[in-house]
Amino acid sequence: MAWLWELGPREQRACAACIGGWALDAMDVQLYSFVIPALMMIWGISRSQAGLLGTAALLLSALGGWVAGWFADRYGRVRTLQLAILWFACFTFLSGLAQNFTQLFIARALMGFGFGGEWAAGAVLLGEVIRPEHRGKALGLMQAGWAVGWGAAALLYAFFFSVLPASTAWRILFLVGIAPALLVFWVRRYVEEAPVYVLSRTHSEARGANPSFFEIFRPPLLRVSLLGGLMGTGAQGGYYAVTTWLPTYLRTERGLSVLDSAGYLAVSIAGSFCGYLTAGFVADRIGRRLTFLVFALGAATIVVTYTMIPFGSWAMLVLGFPLGFFASGVFSAMGPFFTEHFPTRVRGVGQGFAYNAGRATGALFPTLVGILSRTMPLGEAIGLFAGIAYVTMAAAAFLLPETRGKILSA
Repeated sequence: MAWLWELGPREQRACAACIGGWALDAMDVQLYSFVIPALMMIWGISRSQAGLLGTAALLLSALGGWVAGWFADRYGRVRTLQLAILWFACFTFLSGLAQNFTQLFIARALMGFGFGGEWAAGAVLLGEVIRPEHRGKALGLMQAGWAVGWGAAALLYAFFFSVLPASTAWRILFLVGIAPALLVFWVRRYVEEAPVYVLSRTHSEARGANPSFFEIFRPPLLRVSLLGGLMGTGAQGGYYAVTTWLPTYLRTERGLSVLDSAGYLAVSIAGSFCGYLTAGFVADRIGRRLTFLVFALGAATIVVTYTMIPFGSWAMLVLGFPLGFFASGVFSAMGPFFTEHFPTRVRGVGQGFAYNAGRATGALFPTLVGILSRTMPLGEAIGLFAGIAYVTMAAAAFLLPETRGKILSA
C-alpha cells in the first residue's frame, strides 16, 4: 500500500470520495440480501418474487449507469457522483417505509437507478485522476470498498435481527440506509474534476459537439461496447447469483442461525476484500486480460464446489474465503480496462454502458436462480448459473486488446 503515499492531494481526495461512495452504496444494496428470509416469512413472498425484487434494482441500475455516464460526460463526474449518492440513499430509506410488495418493488427499483450511477461516475473520475502506473491498484481499492459496505450490512443485520423482532428489524436496516447522504457534503467541498476531463470538455464546448448516448455504438467503439457488455454480464451475473442468495442458502439449506450465517458471510467478506486489493495489484503487474482469466476461472471453480458438493460446516467456512476472493476480484481490473478503452469525451457513457449493460443482463440471474430452485436444490441452481457466467466473462476479456499503462488524452 506504499503507493498511496506517492499520490498527490487531488488523487488522494478522489480516492477517498470514490471508495467511501462505493462502500456506502454496497451497504445499501446488500441490506436487501439479508432481509429476504424475513420478507418470505412475514409477507409470504416466494423465492421468485424475492429474486424479482433484486432483479428490479439491478435492471434499473443498468439504466442509471448509462444515464449517469452521459450526465458525467456532459456536466461533470463530481456533480454526478453527488447526485447518485443522494439518490440511492433516499430510496433505501423509503424501502424501510414500504407497506406491501408493490411499494417495496418501486423503492428498490428506483434505488437501483442511483446505485448504477454511483459506479459510473466514481470509476470514471478515479480512472482519470490516478496516474497510469497506479490506476489498477486505485480502482481495486475502490472496489474493496464494496466488501467494507457488505461487511457493514452484515454487522447491522446481525445486530438488529438479534435484538429486535424480524418484523421491525428489516425496516430499521433500510432506514439506516439514509446515512450515505452525508458524504455528499464532503464530496462537494473537497473533490475536483480530473484535468484531462476539464480539457476534453473545453474542446467539446468550443466545437459545439456535446457527447452523445449513441457514439459508442459506432466504429471503432462498437466492438469495445459489445464485448465490454458481455464481460460485465459474466462478472455481474456470477456475482449476483451468489451474493443475492447466499444468506438464504445458508439459512434454509444449511440450517444456520442468524449469528452463525453472519459468521460464514464474514469469512467470504474478508476474502472479498483481499480479492479486490490483490486483483488491482496484479492487474498493474501482469495486465488486465490475464488478471480476468485467473480470477474468473478461479471464481467458477470455487462457486461450483461450494454450492454443489455437500461439505461439512468447517470445510464450508474455509471455502468461504476463496469464494469471496475470486468472485470479487474479477471486478478490480474492469474499471481501468474500460477507462483505457474509451476516449475521454465519451468515457462516462461508454464505461457506464459496458459495465451496466452487463449488470442488466446479469440482473436476470437472481430471478432465474429463484425460478430454477423450484425444481432443484438452491445451491445447485446458484452454482450452475454462476459457473456459466464466469466462463463467459473470461472468453469476452480475451477478445479485447491489453491496455495496461495507457496514458489518457483529452
